[in-house]
Amino acid sequence: MSDPLVDDGARALVALLTARGDTVATAESLTAGLLAATLAGVPGASAVLSGGLVTYTVDTKIALAGVSRELLDDVGPVAAPTAAALAEGARERCAATWGVGLTGVAGPEPHGGHPVGTVFLGLAGPGTTEVVELRLDGSRWDIRLAAVHEAIGRLHDLVKRT
Repeated sequence: MSDPLVDDGARALVALLTARGDTVATAESLTAGLLAATLAGVPGASAVLSGGLVTYTVDTKIALAGVSRELLDDVGPVAAPTAAALAEGARERCAATWGVGLTGVAGPEPHGGHPVGTVFLGLAGPGTTEVVELRLDGSRWDIRLAAVHEAIGRLHDLVKRT
């Protein structure tokens, strides 16, 4: 029986990172560790997964990922600069080649003026930090899973470009 969380995208990302000798770390808010768990489900992931930070609250974004209180006070926890800071913090704190930051609103209610399904995905690597704003549909679970799949696919594409 195959693992339902492990898809071809996760396998491809782990294979690519392994071939390059790269590593990845995550700082996850709305996904609460689901991205790291998905990657860890791939056989051989221990060669590339440096660690994962669950930064569900403002205080843990500050304490674990090193996001500045000033930034969070200025733009809030659901924002492009926050996703970038989460990705950079994961990369730095876990000594990884690549960092991924996920923050957003999975529902059931809007948060901070953002509608349900708003997700900011930060990707940080050698000499680059990118942020993508996603608009995802479905239930809370659907939004969280879609965010994980987007993160895997977009990190794979970024790694291939560099």
